[in-house]
Amino acid sequence: MGTTGRRPGAYVCGIDAAMDVIGGKWKVLILWALNERPCRFGELRRELPGITEKVLASHLREMEADGLVHREAYVEVPPRVEYSLTPRGVCLNEALKPLGAWGRANVLGGSPAAGEMREDDDVPLVPGAA
Repeated sequence: MGTTGRRPGAYVCGIDAAMDVIGGKWKVLILWALNERPCRFGELRRELPGITEKVLASHLREMEADGLVHREAYVEVPPRVEYSLTPRGVCLNEALKPLGAWGRANVLGGSPAAGEMREDDDVPLVPGAA
């Protein structure tokens, strides 16, 4: 992890530490966008309507310091910079997949994967049983 104001030693649990790295509205969406392909700053901005340049630049710096994002500056005219996920960022995206599935199923109104039964489903396990 970088030195971007983190609280080492003050975490209560692993979730607390992870939320410190991905906290806020935009970081997980940046991770999601970069999971598709490397992007330039302007491309990321278009992928995330509503994010300001200042917030995007700040989050990218923090995520780079935390080892989640790689910034590649190409020596060209005009200058070109691309952002991509590091292996650590890819790993974090994998860890977030179940959270995305939960959001689709429980917030967006989707259904669990075919044949998947959740503990809180009020569906009889035997067809026709009440």
